[in-house]
Amino acid sequence: MVSQLDVKPVSEQMTEYVERKGLGHPDSLIDGICDATSVALCKRYMEELGTIMHHNVDKGLIVGGAAEVRYGGGEITKKIQVIVTGRATSVVNGKDIGINEIAVEVAKDYLKRNTRFVDVENEVDFEGMIAGGSGDLVGVFERGKNTVPLANDTSFGIGFAPFTEVERLVLETESYLNSKAYKERVPAVGEDVKVMGMREGEAITLTVAIAFVSKFVDSIDTYLKIKESVEKDIVSNAGKVTGKEVRAFVNTGDLTEKEDIYITKTGLSCEAGDDGSVGRGNRVNGLITPFRHMSLEAAAGKNPVNHIGKIYNILATEMALRITGEYQEIKECDISILSQIGKRIDEPHNLNINTIMEKGASLESIRGKINYIAEGMLDQIGQLTLDISLGKYKTF
Repeated sequence: MVSQLDVKPVSEQMTEYVERKGLGHPDSLIDGICDATSVALCKRYMEELGTIMHHNVDKGLIVGGAAEVRYGGGEITKKIQVIVTGRATSVVNGKDIGINEIAVEVAKDYLKRNTRFVDVENEVDFEGMIAGGSGDLVGVFERGKNTVPLANDTSFGIGFAPFTEVERLVLETESYLNSKAYKERVPAVGEDVKVMGMREGEAITLTVAIAFVSKFVDSIDTYLKIKESVEKDIVSNAGKVTGKEVRAFVNTGDLTEKEDIYITKTGLSCEAGDDGSVGRGNRVNGLITPFRHMSLEAAAGKNPVNHIGKIYNILATEMALRITGEYQEIKECDISILSQIGKRIDEPHNLNINTIMEKGASLESIRGKINYIAEGMLDQIGQLTLDISLGKYKTF
């Protein structure tokens, strides 16, 4: 179904909110760990059998620890806990492949690669609690192995394009603050960064939470100088994305007169103040966008073969990007794809495409072309699922 909506696109509405939980936020960390576990399981299954077996490891948790932090340093007094759970095929060709050992190994490696100041071996406890899958869902998975996979859930995926200026700005701001180049220049900026963008008319405000690293902060004066410098850097970098007025506020929860400030030993809030759960953070496009349609599915860790909660959210996003990339007269495109459990993933129960057109542009002249793109991408869904299994698409 391809329709034209007679409404203002989000970018022309008076108000807009956009959020991104950065790479070191506990929700993003556990998303990343669980999705990396799925990719590792896919690889092991392919090595052992030449095919991907049933698994969904999308129920993970980070339990925050405790820390004593001071200017210039600190200690972890209670370890952070990382728990990966879900369901997966554990015995392949009569051999137990050690799915929980794989999960723990992946989690350790992920934290080592994506954080700088966590002693992974001594400050974090890891536990794999993955069990076997239920007979009905494994059965649905197996029935689709020699043909087009069959959906393992009745669910839907959502995607939209193009991004608004605020959406691009929020993504760029987190990417900038967590870039290798910025960390080398301002090492006090920890990996746990959260960016909230708000636009009122033509004015944009970025409220940014940053877990500063105590190792690089020797006094309240140093902290305030670094924070002010980071605010200026954010505004300066915003000029690459927008010509609108941008204001930046970092760590607005600080009470500086009492030196109650946001510093951490590790650059992560989960060392003491926060926990993380799969699916509570960014959608597959990397953002949380309350002014848009969104799916609440936890995509990270779901299997890439037949789990609609992962596949259709990525497909809908890619489809919207393709359509708006080819037809500039489309100001906004929202796509929803609905499955029925047990039905072929390339034959969704419904695929709905809503467009907002430029003034004077006609949907009728391109309706067939839009439909052709959608049909073509459904026909190529096998390539998409393969690419997802190889970790080529982010889920948060």
